[in-house]
Amino acid sequence: MLAIFFFASTILAVITFRFLPVYFTPLMVIRSAQQISKGEKPVLHHHWVSGEHISKNLKRAVIASEDQRFYDHWGFDVGQIKKAVKENNRRRKPRGASTISQQTAKNVFLWPRSSWVRKGLEFYFTVLVEVFWSKDRILEVYLNSIETGDGIYGAEAVAKDHFHTTAENLTRKQSAVIAATLPNPIRFNSKHPSPYIRRRQKQILRQMRYIHLPEE
Repeated sequence: MLAIFFFASTILAVITFRFLPVYFTPLMVIRSAQQISKGEKPVLHHHWVSGEHISKNLKRAVIASEDQRFYDHWGFDVGQIKKAVKENNRRRKPRGASTISQQTAKNVFLWPRSSWVRKGLEFYFTVLVEVFWSKDRILEVYLNSIETGDGIYGAEAVAKDHFHTTAENLTRKQSAVIAATLPNPIRFNSKHPSPYIRRRQKQILRQMRYIHLPEE
């Protein structure tokens, strides 16, 4: 009975978010709780915008930096997974191979701390979003739910807070520097980028030239 309830409720949730904006994610709640536990006032900047109001520059930038085969795979990039496994045998710090679909599933339905349980659920929800959502919807939700700074979530909030513009009007350089910080947007700041982030920005700008969106 519990299994039936789990599958029915999770599938219903995924189908619901195919159409409705995602205004809150587990990470937003966790970060707010962490701020309160430190005696701080919780800060949460998040403004949902539809995909057509998000700059193509930002779409190209995150695909270039996070998942260059996003529109070609079915949720998991097997080639990148194999490459990461091989490289991690020699690396001190493990290299991830999560796709945008996997990150979206984690951001919307799960918690950030990694574990085998979460990895299993991440696989399950990734399959569901790939089945029930279009690629454009996955990218739209991803760009609205990602952590983009301390208390800042999504494209519109970071555009306003860091660049005094809108998600729709982000330039190539602004988009690339936002994408450069995504591996750790608390440590790295797109408003005041470090030399390392500037180097990452230049790399992403070069890669963006080879990213073509379906509508183009």
